[in-house]
Amino acid sequence: MKIILVGYGRMGKAVEDAALQRGHSITAKVDPAAEDAGVVKTLTPDLLKNADAVIEFALPQGIETNAELYAKTGVPAVIGTTGWDDRRKAIADLVTRSNGTALWGNNFSVGAHLLFKLTAEISRLTEKLPDYDIMIHEFHHKMKKDSPSGTALTLAEKVLENNRRKTVIQTQTLDRAIKPEELHVVGIRGGFLPGTHTVTVDGPCDTVELTHTARSRDGFALGAVMAAEWLIGKKGFFRVEDFIDDLFKKEL
Repeated sequence: MKIILVGYGRMGKAVEDAALQRGHSITAKVDPAAEDAGVVKTLTPDLLKNADAVIEFALPQGIETNAELYAKTGVPAVIGTTGWDDRRKAIADLVTRSNGTALWGNNFSVGAHLLFKLTAEISRLTEKLPDYDIMIHEFHHKMKKDSPSGTALTLAEKVLENNRRKTVIQTQTLDRAIKPEELHVVGIRGGFLPGTHTVTVDGPCDTVELTHTARSRDGFALGAVMAAEWLIGKKGFFRVEDFIDDLFKKEL
């Protein structure tokens, strides 16, 4: 595939490495803030003309403009940009109306998706065990701009979908006792950690912890490239879970 990278920070560079290792080529790198040689500042329809796919890990401010370009030019786009949940429905409608192709996700790591599935299962199993409470915390490097992470919020959604005792995601520091229906989700920032997410199930006699620790960005980058490969030939607005579910079915 001929791939355009939108966003050429650390994640974009990891995606570039993963794409090249899988035999693809990078036809353009777009990032208004990057100073690297060969990186252009603005995404244009001309750049997209000869591309087979776009992989975007950029800032959320440009998501509407970029999505409109992807839809108009018909280039399939994998969107790993976070921080635009409030605009997701509008962009999904845009892609669908335009007969375009896009796939979005907060996390493209196959290992993280194993954690999502395990979290859903342990939440379901403990729903009728009121002595067991659930909480989520995550660590990320000091440069990460959002907190809690999109992955942590996805984990929280898995809990709420499968355990009716939890109905509210609480991300604030509390100066009171937490309410039984609240799921506390805490993000900690510092150092250089690519990311560690832990779901804790705690009862009066024991504790169960599910943890995913990223050793590098390589797993996220590889998943994004594999998602772009999966997206070719499809139409519509997809979630990364659609790709992952299909991958797991084939592996099993």
